[in-house]
Amino acid sequence: MTTILLVEDEITIADTLIYALETENFSVTHVTTAQQGLDYCKSQSPQLAVLDIGLPDFTGFDLCRRIREFSDLPILFLTARDSEIDQVLGLELGADDYVTKPFSPRTIVARIRAILRRGQTSQQNDLLSTDLLHHQEDQMCISCCGQPLNLTAHEYKLLATLLSQPGRVFTRDQLLENAWDDPGSAMDRTIDAHIKSLRAKLRQHSEDAAETIQTRRGLGYTLVL
Repeated sequence: MTTILLVEDEITIADTLIYALETENFSVTHVTTAQQGLDYCKSQSPQLAVLDIGLPDFTGFDLCRRIREFSDLPILFLTARDSEIDQVLGLELGADDYVTKPFSPRTIVARIRAILRRGQTSQQNDLLSTDLLHHQEDQMCISCCGQPLNLTAHEYKLLATLLSQPGRVFTRDQLLENAWDDPGSAMDRTIDAHIKSLRAKLRQHSEDAAETIQTRRGLGYTLVL
């Protein structure tokens, strides 16, 4: 169960958030001071922290700064301050999101889920970068064993699709839809030919990399790390 640290000194707000989060199957640890929150982060391993900025001992900004000295814990600021300067400061300190009061508890839950999803994607990309394959989406480049692959546009889109969900079996039709602007202009055998070419290019760098693309007979293809 995902553990959320909530640092909030207003009990009414805290109770509302605890109820909303526990209803969504999160485990919540609630403290009312920044020091308690800091001590908890040092001794335990929450998956995310929700920090109020106006705390009785020192500010949520200061708490975030101290947490960042030893942890990359995802942080969401919760505050009555709605000025742009405060929002920019909070994000520059390393927060992942910023929500102003009044708010809907459902909004907080949705923001938390979005932050956690981004973290899972980042962890998956880190895994790929330390394993055989690494996808740099912004550069549209996939590397094998640290070396960029010389891929055609269709080969790149095919491999990127498989990398997006390791372990998932993609049918040929699904791969056509993802890798061809006009799927109707290509045939199932076109996918097979491009997969064969991809394996050959991966094999130039690593036999293990070539074997990550596996055929599911009668179903399609999957990438197994």
